[in-house]
Amino acid sequence: MPITKQRRAKPQFSLETPTARLATWVDFIVGDHAFLRLPFRNWHAVSDQLYRSNHPWPHQLRAAKAQGVRTIINLRGRSAASHFVLEEAACRDLDLDFVVLQAFSRDMPSKEMITEADHVFSHIQYPALIHCKSGADRAGLVAALYLLLKENANAARAKQQLSWRYLHIRWGKTGILDAFLDVFARAEERGMSFRDWVAMDYDPAAEKARFLSTWWGNILTETLLRRE
Repeated sequence: MPITKQRRAKPQFSLETPTARLATWVDFIVGDHAFLRLPFRNWHAVSDQLYRSNHPWPHQLRAAKAQGVRTIINLRGRSAASHFVLEEAACRDLDLDFVVLQAFSRDMPSKEMITEADHVFSHIQYPALIHCKSGADRAGLVAALYLLLKENANAARAKQQLSWRYLHIRWGKTGILDAFLDVFARAEERGMSFRDWVAMDYDPAAEKARFLSTWWGNILTETLLRRE
């Protein structure tokens, strides 16, 4: 009989006991590479009401609150991972609003995700901080959506959020985010607004099928950097 490999369940983390807290912190620092984010925050202002960064440590959330931030928007998705457990607890302790808006770095954003982002931007307290893991790709996409949806920015201005300045790499699979804005830029040249384009013309599946990344870009983002 063929041997079926069973997928190993992801560990569940908590802060309920000293042992669980220790395991959570060790996984956060080592497993989630938080040690790399201690000296480098990848912190930037998108506007006077929105900031972007990599995944913050709890003490960095405290510093963000001291700077005036009122809402934290996590783009990595809800989970029982160490980084989520620590962040949710820190936001609760600091009385920061905590919002989860899951984004993906290797896929065209769905119409539903764009609608959800629009809803979030319209209902949160500002100033706000958006973050993914590295602050490069998903944070860039959602920063671009903020500019398009809340500030009526054009495609060129929005695309500035997907830049090497933020460690974003457009030549690998993460370049699909650039392709998304490139497609809108062409629609913009025809006189379409971003909202009208999303509602009437945007076809995520078709645009994903057209996208081609480079082999060397894939080696960089998937093998060397192993971006989430």
